[in-house]
Formats: sequence, structure tokens, C-alpha cells
Amino acid sequence: MSQQAASSALDQYLVLDLTRARAGPTAARQLADFGARVIKIEMPGDPMYGDMGTRHGPDFQNLHRNKESMTLNLKEARGKEIFLELVKKADVVVENYRPPVKFNLGIDYETLKKINPRIVYASISGFGQDGPYANRPGLDQVAQGMGGHMSVTGEPGGGPVRSGAAISDMTAGLLAAGGIFAALLEREKSGEGQWLHTSLLEAQIFLLDFQAARWLIDKEVPGQVGNNHPTNVPMGTFPTKDGYMNAAPTAAMWDKFCAAMDLGPLEHDPDYATPHARRDNRVRLNEIITEKTIQKTTNQWIALLNDARVPCGPINKMDEVFADEQVKHLNVAQVMHSPVRGDVEIVGQPVHLTRTPSRIAEPTPEMGQHTQNILEEIGLSEDEIEQLKTTGVV
Repeated sequence: MSQQAASSALDQYLVLDLTRARAGPTAARQLADFGARVIKIEMPGDPMYGDMGTRHGPDFQNLHRNKESMTLNLKEARGKEIFLELVKKADVVVENYRPPVKFNLGIDYETLKKINPRIVYASISGFGQDGPYANRPGLDQVAQGMGGHMSVTGEPGGGPVRSGAAISDMTAGLLAAGGIFAALLEREKSGEGQWLHTSLLEAQIFLLDFQAARWLIDKEVPGQVGNNHPTNVPMGTFPTKDGYMNAAPTAAMWDKFCAAMDLGPLEHDPDYATPHARRDNRVRLNEIITEKTIQKTTNQWIALLNDARVPCGPINKMDEVFADEQVKHLNVAQVMHSPVRGDVEIVGQPVHLTRTPSRIAEPTPEMGQHTQNILEEIGLSEDEIEQLKTTGVV
């Protein structure tokens, strides 16, 4: 049975996925979710998934839906020959080796370009393709620290805190996918592919956005402010009668916020009337707001603030996230039928194309599930395929 495309948006493209861990697979998943044929190339017999858990665990299953799996040993001459045959027909190659590895294997962009000038080659690394740190191994938490994120996360004076999500990995993967889309669009004009690359470090700094810009433009070093917004006051987390809530009024909503919270006298108080004054007096203002918020439940405050058109929301645990009526309406959790685990729910594609939508068309493949079919597609006989299996090439 042939592989079903997840969408018709990119179903004309063939992608060779050489990635491991999270950043690279995230980029390839974006392509697969929009219908590209993504062949995940894996080392024969390699059982190592690192911090991914097991192949049939939540992490791996969530990352590799809508892909095919082929085993191929690129360190073997015949394995490399087969890979280059695939490159002739491919549109995209995605890799996240340490920078020297692709050159050592002889599968770098310049080499592949000679075989297929239209190839779009995407690389993700820890610290960039060159420079003093290029050869260092990179991981999400290391990038969170080096990129400044951990210095602005957590309570003041509490020491560095990592994000609860793999934000540099995910951002690098999404940026790489965006770069691939741009390169494929440009190829329509030039007829040529190109090499694009990003890194966890660059992605993390890019993600900091205005926090990074505070230093670059005003030479202000941002610090830890806990759940408070770094610059907008009062935007943060407040205790309620039965828990906590986020309240996020902008400066333009100060009057609406005061009215909804029954804090009318504060609206024109010189200590709080302007954004600058509220920032200078954040501690006392938060204390005053807390004296109010603990008098009602989270749901009561959310109703009042939403009526006033002031952004707010509960602090949900993961089970509460997926029980939320809006999350259900958005169909964030989607069913995938795993041949090993049966029907499971995974995180769906959050970008909605109205005419060519994405879907979970195929489950995460078993290792090498599609190797035979792919080798037959490039013309290998049954005897040749058996020989490749015997010699450990596939």
C-alpha cells in the first residue's frame, strides 16, 4: 500500500531526512505534515534514541508521523551510492550533524549540487557552520543558557531557570522549515537550489526578540522578573481564591483593568497613572492587585476581565490544557493509529491551510519499514536488496 500524503500542498516534493533528536525532525515534520514525501534515513540496527525515550514512546511518535523510514549506512560506500541515487530525484535534504560530519561522509551541499543542482540543502547545528564553537556538540539546554534565555527566566535572584519546553530546538526546526519554503519558492525563479543553515544558538537569540533588542539598542541588560512581564506593568500572574491566573492588560487597557478589578482610585494615582510610574512601583501595585484577586475564584476573575476585554487566563496543567473547550474546538490533539500502540493522540499541525489542510495521514513508521519499496523504486533487484541486508548496508 502506497504512503498517503498528509496534504496536497507540498506533495510534489521529495525530502531526505538525515536528522536526529528534535530540531531537525521538527523541520522535516513541517514538510511531511504539508504533504511532502519525507524519507527518514536511519542507521541500520541503531536502537539509540537519546532523550527521545523509545521508538514507541510519546516523543518519537509525535515527531515522526507522516514520514517513511529507510535504513541506510552512509559510512559504507554502497550505502552512500544509494543515497546519491536518491538525491538525483530529491528536492530537499535536511541534516543536523555536527558541521564536519557531512563533509567527512561526502554528502555536503557542494557535492550534492553536482548531482542535482536543484537540491535545497538545510543544515541545523548547535552553534553555526563555522566559527570558534562550530565543532562543539549542542543541545537545547546549552543553547538556552548561552543564548540568554535562562538569565531572564525565573524569579529575581533565584538563579538561572530553563524553559519547560525545548524552545531552541523547536525554534531552530521551525526556522529551518521556513528557510526551506523560501528556498523552494526562490528555485521557481532561478531553477537552482541552495544551502541554508541555522543553529540552536541563533534560534534562541532570535526567540528572545525584544529582550535581545533591549540590550542591542538601549544597552539595558534584562534580568529575571518571574511571572511578571519584563516591561509592561501590571502584566503577570496573580493568586486567586482557588489558584492562580494570568492577567495581561496592556498600557492602553489600564482604565478597563482598573474598572474590572474595582481599583478605580488607582487609575489616576500619580504612582500608577503612567506606564513608567507603574513600572517603578511594580511591587506595591502587585500587592494591591493581589489583595483584590484573592477575593474571587479564577473563573470569576476570568469572566470579569474578559467582559472588560482585558486578556487573561488560567494556569493549566497539561490534562487541563487538553480538556479546554477551545483546545478541543481547534482539534489540537489528533488521533494517529499506531500498529504497535493502537489509536493514540498526538499534537496536530497548528498551521491551518483552508484549501489544502494538513492531517495525520500516516503513523510514525517502524525502523526501515519502507526500505524495500524505496530500493525497488530506484531499480534494485530482489537479489541486490538481499545482498545489501546481508552486508549491513540497509
